[in-house]
Amino acid sequence: MAEPTPRRNEPRLRPAPLLFEPAEATGDPEHFFDLESIDDPRALLARATELTVAFRAAADRATEFQAMAAAQLADPRRFDRLTTAAIAERAEWTEDYAKKMVEFGRDLMRGGEGGSPVDPV
Repeated sequence: MAEPTPRRNEPRLRPAPLLFEPAEATGDPEHFFDLESIDDPRALLARATELTVAFRAAADRATEFQAMAAAQLADPRRFDRLTTAAIAERAEWTEDYAKKMVEFGRDLMRGGEGGSPVDPV
């Protein structure tokens, strides 16, 4: 998994904006954020690196939201709570990973430091 996401007491870096692909460009499998049109290798490396950082930051943030949702769904105070097996099935995780994500989510909601969850793959 990518580097851990900064916690609440650390400032978040602002990654490059992820611009949405125009509808006509998404039909072309060779088109990817207009990178194929950049001829200068220095500019290509810079823009590709910006996108890589942005995608990693987005993936880390989405993982945090997954973990918090899993923790909320597993909350024993909920009358409709789900088991970790049910959460795992919905998220296409293993049950062991779902348990780790529930704990990670609980830690995030408490404002704790917690470690990064293990990659489910």
